[in-house]
Amino acid sequence: MQSKKFKTEIGGRELLVEIGKLAGQADGSVTVRYGDTVVLATCVVSDKPREGINYLPLMVNYEEKLYAAGKIKGSRFIKREGRPTDEAIITGRLIDRAIRPLFNSKIRNDIQIVITVLSFDGKNDPVLPGLIGASIAVLISGIPWNGPIAGVSVGQINSGDEQINKDWILNPANGDRKNSLLNFVVVGNKTKTNSSSRNKEANNFDVKINMIDGEAKEISEKIILETLEWTGQYIKKLIDFQEEIIKELQPKKMELEIPEPDAKILKEVKDFVDDKLERGLYQSEKIDSVSEKPWRRTERMTEVNKLRQDLGDFIDSKYDGDEEKIQQAYDIFEQEIDKIVHKNVLEKEKRPDGRKLDEVREISCEVGLLPRTHGSGLFNRGNTQALSVVTLGSPRAEQLLDQMELEGKKRFMHHYNFPPFSVGEAGPMRGPGRREIGHGNLAEKALVSLIPDEEKFSYTIRIVSEILSSNGSSSMASVCGSTLALLDAGVPIKANAAGIAMGLILDADENKHKILTDIQGPEDHYGDMDLKVAGTRKGITAIQMDVKVNGLSFEILEEALADAKKAREKILDKMETVIKTPRAELSIYAPRVYTVHIDPKKIGTVIGPGGKMINKIIDETGAEIDIEEDGTIFITSPGKSETEGKQVDGAQKAIDWINNLTREVKVGEIFQGKVSKVTSFGAFIELLPGQDGLLHISELLPKDKK
Repeated sequence: MQSKKFKTEIGGRELLVEIGKLAGQADGSVTVRYGDTVVLATCVVSDKPREGINYLPLMVNYEEKLYAAGKIKGSRFIKREGRPTDEAIITGRLIDRAIRPLFNSKIRNDIQIVITVLSFDGKNDPVLPGLIGASIAVLISGIPWNGPIAGVSVGQINSGDEQINKDWILNPANGDRKNSLLNFVVVGNKTKTNSSSRNKEANNFDVKINMIDGEAKEISEKIILETLEWTGQYIKKLIDFQEEIIKELQPKKMELEIPEPDAKILKEVKDFVDDKLERGLYQSEKIDSVSEKPWRRTERMTEVNKLRQDLGDFIDSKYDGDEEKIQQAYDIFEQEIDKIVHKNVLEKEKRPDGRKLDEVREISCEVGLLPRTHGSGLFNRGNTQALSVVTLGSPRAEQLLDQMELEGKKRFMHHYNFPPFSVGEAGPMRGPGRREIGHGNLAEKALVSLIPDEEKFSYTIRIVSEILSSNGSSSMASVCGSTLALLDAGVPIKANAAGIAMGLILDADENKHKILTDIQGPEDHYGDMDLKVAGTRKGITAIQMDVKVNGLSFEILEEALADAKKAREKILDKMETVIKTPRAELSIYAPRVYTVHIDPKKIGTVIGPGGKMINKIIDETGAEIDIEEDGTIFITSPGKSETEGKQVDGAQKAIDWINNLTREVKVGEIFQGKVSKVTSFGAFIELLPGQDGLLHISELLPKDKK
């Protein structure tokens, strides 16, 4: 096939799409160039459906290659790229979340989308061409899909007044993001219905948003919504561009086998569950006492799971163990739950656990649980429980970044663990997967803008959130638990943060909807939106949205953000009854970090030939010493020693040593020093380390001899 090229302009830069040049055996293959960043996106679908599964087998892989940025891996022994970096995993998840809702969920053919970064110019984020490439690759593959989609990134210049600032930046260069008030990736598609008069008059476009991912520096809901609306015009432009490509290429649509339930099985399942399914779903979510039954088991979970098992046994016995018919029955069972949840919320505002639509589950908090950690916080919301633990370290404990896009150091880290027992299951304990990395990153985004600057608090900070029980947003529980832990550790954060997960129930015609606050259980699984919003009383610090429908209007988003703010403030009220401000003192087990500023020209004096001097200071004082290029020196002493029972502090000795090495001797000062050399005209006295003074022989004679 002869390659074809298509061009458009977005954000003042050319976007070039080339089809038919690379990866010709893939069902869909496209190269996208933006600036000097180039990605290859491919899509392949299996010939036959996979048997024995009840989900869409879609895989989205995002591959970073160090050669794209002209780099060789820093490790001396391993030069090949290995496990994907956290950033690559998060980007892959982002593209997956945008594309997945537009597939028919009944497809059982394996679909794999691979986005490979071939060239990276250090400025243009590969996410944009990756999203466009993935969309076009699926479209030209012929796989049934309700695309295209398009995404843009957006930043906002810090003009000093975020409430009136409208200086948005489309697809900001990597370096411009550091000083931006917000950094969002927004993805949308064209809606088949008319936009509201407000949106149509303001922007003259017809777009729905189906994925949001980003962080902000306490930005108000009003500005966030205006930002999302502003991106719509560019999303529409990129969708129109893709539609022109498809119109010219006219790819042939595949006919995939979509399993439909047998009418007889459908009737048998409905007759079997009757009204028992609804009764089982609408049980109290209260926690039972340990003496009655395991506290993790709610009545609703027990009743629904038992009914599902009974249904399987019924179909098994009637059809002599026919696995296909059993799976059909289970699929119909799930569809019936979906219908019941939608119907009761839309018609009666009735939730499975009996709460009001805007009601947050019961919350309890605790701090200082763990005696030897630097800070700990326990956050409970309903049956979701997050234990967050803070560890403080010296500046040298920073994470070194050596990735395709990222270089430098990272002094704040948030990690998230989700063991199988948190959902009452037995399973293998492996390292963090895509979900754990994504949830940890979301909580990190929510908190990073609140961490004090290094000049004010020079510690490296690591938080680990252990999810001990999960039924509802555990990532937002991690934000709450980690805020408590930071306060308990004495970290002077700029404000307290909390997070909440919002849901949506939308009717089939998309004419009626209900917003749900603090979703869990069936509302999460069968609902149409998962909107996670974290922030302070002042504004939003992180937001992430996925949907199970084609997209959402700005009116729905506006309503959801307003309800999320109310819920966030209620949660903060509860948290602040336990702890409101950082503890005045750090834990006795935390290290102590002190800062000294010297003339950068004297750094060599502190280090000494071959590091001899600094190593001597470290050996004799026991302190850790980190020197920055600007002459800032961090001196760290360890925390309380178990054996000595007191704070081990060689820091002051190290500080005095460094000050003596670098200070200037002034006329009139008196010193008691060691004679380092004697000559015929006097003696040289060591006044300070590395600084000698001449004591002339005339000053050594008796006064009566002068």
